[in-house]
Amino acid sequence: MADVKIEGSWKKELQSEFDKPYFENLIKFVKDEYSKFTVYPPGHLIFNAFNLCPFEKVKVVLIGQDPYHEPGQAHGLCFSVNDGVQFPPSLNNIFKEIKDDIGSDIPASGNLTRWAEQGVLLLNATLTVREHAAGSHQKHGWEEFTDSVIRHISINREGIVFILWGSYAQSKAQLIDTSKHYILKSAHPSPLSAYRGFFGNHHFSLANDYLLKRGQEPIKW
Repeated sequence: MADVKIEGSWKKELQSEFDKPYFENLIKFVKDEYSKFTVYPPGHLIFNAFNLCPFEKVKVVLIGQDPYHEPGQAHGLCFSVNDGVQFPPSLNNIFKEIKDDIGSDIPASGNLTRWAEQGVLLLNATLTVREHAAGSHQKHGWEEFTDSVIRHISINREGIVFILWGSYAQSKAQLIDTSKHYILKSAHPSPLSAYRGFFGNHHFSLANDYLLKRGQEPIKW
């Protein structure tokens, strides 16, 4: 039985996943990679998204694909970078859309911990990556695990906003019960596609409107 160091409510919710053979194989693969290569995020931050946002506190799920693979960027939250790190292009575009949508000034830091602490689960589909090698840890079991996370939220929670940017994230819509949850879809914020429907998507105000209608605190984006 895998003893995964993850926040208690998630441990309880996901224990059945941790006991599956694929997860044991995934742990072996990840440990091996960390022992041989530089891998991001640092090991103690692999489950940072979960540790900052307990299961029962989740209000919004934002789905990314891979952690950043250059030094000093990734810290376990999708789209987020550590304090003092230059904004990657997608994050820059996210902040531009927030400013246009709800008027918030672009922040000094690209660290989205403040979102996570308000109930935004910043979930990458793959939770680790080898340095300078985008996608290097895909198809080793992480996707099976994070798909199950989405399913658990869909089944055992109600009224969650799922934000799906780009075709990869949108492929996860099939895991979500649309009769219980609110799905927002648009183009991805990367420079390649942001002008094809990400800018002007109003996802930040739409998410907050939905939360307010359900009597919940909106997110301070």
